Amino acid sequence: MNDSMSIPHLILNASVVVQLVMILLLAASIASWVVIFQRSFALSRAKKAQKAFDERFWSGVDLNELYRDVPENHQAQGSEHVFRSGFREFNRLMPKTRSSEAVLDGVQRSQRVALSREEDSLNANLTLLATVASASPYIGLFGTVWGIMGSFQSLSMAQQATLSTVAPWIAEALVATAMGLFAAIPAVIFYNRLSSIASRLLGEYEDFAEEFHSILHRNLQGRGGNQTT
Repeated sequence: MNDSMSIPHLILNASVVVQLVMILLLAASIASWVVIFQRSFALSRAKKAQKAFDERFWSGVDLNELYRDVPENHQAQGSEHVFRSGFREFNRLMPKTRSSEAVLDGVQRSQRVALSREEDSLNANLTLLATVASASPYIGLFGTVWGIMGSFQSLSMAQQATLSTVAPWIAEALVATAMGLFAAIPAVIFYNRLSSIASRLLGEYEDFAEEFHSILHRNLQGRGGNQTT
């Protein structure tokens, strides 16, 4: 390959506008990969935490014991966060009212807040991937159009039209297109994958909230104060 047509040479000798487009696309690609790795690890931890809590909760442990038995500096997440929020409100309201409906309404409100926070946590930074996926091809296309415009300008000023006259402009335009696709394709793939994982986890949290609410409802209907599963 001619050195003048190598990709590094084309990038270094591209017009300022095309270079800015390439830098923007490179920054977008790096940012998207940072988000991809960070969210992949975070969602993997969330799945493990969900599985561990589910096993413990449905093992028949006393709910008061489960609520108290938390290590120091432990950050609850997922169903555990929903459980702790709902059970905290349950214990707060029980001595203050005899209305089961009021207690359960308070628990449900507390769980909705916890679920909203978990949804925000699961979907954190995924909008960046969606933005990179949708915008990068158009940014690359802008660089392509600019490069082709430059090729026509150089062609109009040349006394003799040859391939060597327009080839560098067209080549840098195609590099901009390739960089746009390079940034967009992984962002699309991982946005769909990570969004799907986040949606499944959120569905599990919501299912747990409903089941936990039903457990508290049954205990209030048939008890006098026992909060075990």
